[in-house]
Amino acid sequence: MLLLLSAAPGPASPGHAAATVTGHAAATATGSVTTTVQDAGTGAPARACVSLVPLDREQLTRVYIGESQLGRLGGCTDEQGRIEVTGVEPGRYRLFAQPYETGRYGRQWVGGHGGTGQRHRAWVVLVGAGVTSTAPRIRLDPPGQISGRVTDAVTGLPVVGAHVAVVPFVPHPKYTPDTAISDDTGRYTVTGLGSYDWALRFSGPRIAAQWSGGVGGALLARTVRVRPGGTATLHQALRPPTAVRGSIRVDEPAAYGTVVAFDAVTGDVTGAVDVGTSYDLPMLPGQLVRLRCDCSFGPGRWYPAGSRFTDGTPVWVGRAPVTADFDLTIGTDG
Repeated sequence: MLLLLSAAPGPASPGHAAATVTGHAAATATGSVTTTVQDAGTGAPARACVSLVPLDREQLTRVYIGESQLGRLGGCTDEQGRIEVTGVEPGRYRLFAQPYETGRYGRQWVGGHGGTGQRHRAWVVLVGAGVTSTAPRIRLDPPGQISGRVTDAVTGLPVVGAHVAVVPFVPHPKYTPDTAISDDTGRYTVTGLGSYDWALRFSGPRIAAQWSGGVGGALLARTVRVRPGGTATLHQALRPPTAVRGSIRVDEPAAYGTVVAFDAVTGDVTGAVDVGTSYDLPMLPGQLVRLRCDCSFGPGRWYPAGSRFTDGTPVWVGRAPVTADFDLTIGTDG
């Protein structure tokens, strides 16, 4: 029997067709995704949890405090390695697999014929209303790791407390994220990665979030090859930030308020900071972003007064500080 998991509620990548779809007798408002997970070497069933990551920017930006940008749809396999995720909003998705046996298998973005370490190279699954979409079989490979040193690009000194991850996330001010963190010498190690080419994202307090190679987006990031059982090396000198700051007016502030920056084109998280009556967000220069203030008990507000991602006014982050004020006491334009 399949393990059924329900979930509440863009174009495919070049060279990656949509998965096969099979119609049901009666159409519904949502669809489902099914696949199987196996050992890449033996073909035996394996266990993993799978996230469905949307291409649609409005869905992709539904990420809030304490969450990774892996979407809100997914589930885990049964003992035979089978999975079906139900209640999936129609659209296009990529799959990210995290195995149960982390010492035996590595994480992966799911490709058409095996894993990959890069989201934009993952297979795109098309989900329609009232249909079941069959995603590619997930083949888990042995894990390896990446280790290196994080330094300040200006001073050359080690950066302590940098969070090193493979997926963007919005940090929680109270809880430490489940990522590698650089130590007193700037050293870090990211474990449990499939044997593919991976890029890493560096972030943290007073750090301009940036991908390996010192760039704002994953598509331009420097990658490093992970080998089974091996340790790849990736050092990163972090570029200095530009301040994006402003005041926040709100009738009833949330217990934990956050301003989150998203890439204006892709919808990827590019930065986040805790807020009070004002905020000061360190950002990597050379980015066009949209800002959202999750600062009240109501829906987040896209700068300056939008209710959706596409309502937000893009903000260019150059070398000079940027001011973007939020007034949540007025109505939205949506």
